Amino acid sequence: MSSNPDALLGPADIRELAAALGVRPTKQRGQNFVIDANTVRRIVRTADVREDDVVVEVGPGLGSLTLALLEVADRVTAVEIDDVLASALPATVTARMPERADRFTLVHSDAMQVTELPGPPPTALVANLPYNVAVPVLLHMLEHFPSIERTLVMVQAEVADRLAAPPGSKVYGVPSVKANWYAEVKRAGSIGRTVFWPAPNVDSGLVSLTRRPEPPKTTATRREVFAVVDAAFAQRRKTLRAALAGWAGSAAAAETAIVAAGVSPQARGESLTVEEFARIAENKPTGTESSAEAATETSTADVEHEEPRK
Repeated sequence: MSSNPDALLGPADIRELAAALGVRPTKQRGQNFVIDANTVRRIVRTADVREDDVVVEVGPGLGSLTLALLEVADRVTAVEIDDVLASALPATVTARMPERADRFTLVHSDAMQVTELPGPPPTALVANLPYNVAVPVLLHMLEHFPSIERTLVMVQAEVADRLAAPPGSKVYGVPSVKANWYAEVKRAGSIGRTVFWPAPNVDSGLVSLTRRPEPPKTTATRREVFAVVDAAFAQRRKTLRAALAGWAGSAAAAETAIVAAGVSPQARGESLTVEEFARIAENKPTGTESSAEAATETSTADVEHEEPRK
């Protein structure tokens, strides 16, 4: 474990690194660099990172959080899509934390395309996720890396609220249900705007996810359950009987499946738990495949519309 108080990046370090690399944070990639060492250490503490953890970080940027993770974790693997940032980060780690550099691995790739990582399987995901792809990336990582037991992500405050929302909440939606398929989800704090460069126009929130021992018990596949979720929230103002008509083949068929699941056909998607969505999926009429189900090839591509853009 490193204890060098000067190893982490401060505001001047961040700007100096960025200037040397000719980097300006881009809205296209939702980049806002954390410039406060206390904040990244707080994230690591809140994430309960341990000395034996293998942590995967998505979107490490200039390395603020990466260095804080390396102070504690056994290994850190960072996934970075940006060419310039990816090429510079290993040198930053070596320069500022040479005694831990052999415990760091950089994967230069789009996180949405990553389905395997070098080294031991990750046990934790800790990341300041780019605002414009936060939900898809989070769900992709949870799907493809079942070894991830604990997750802490920093996202736009409104997205944090949606991810952690319980059934019945006005902001409960597709991200809430799909994240709950994988994990117990809760809000874990708020982050102000002044710890970022550039300062965003929105506040940020921390979301903690603890992996369920197994997904909800159901005979339906994840894809089948998520197809019901997508259909229910595509027309969230409608009753389930109406919203799921396309998924089931007709409103009458939808009602049959909903009733068989023990749910009221007059309910709306925002009132259902993930287990109730699973029961509806189990009772889908045979011989029908909705456009929603055909489109739900992954757990991620269909949720971007749920996420506010910065």
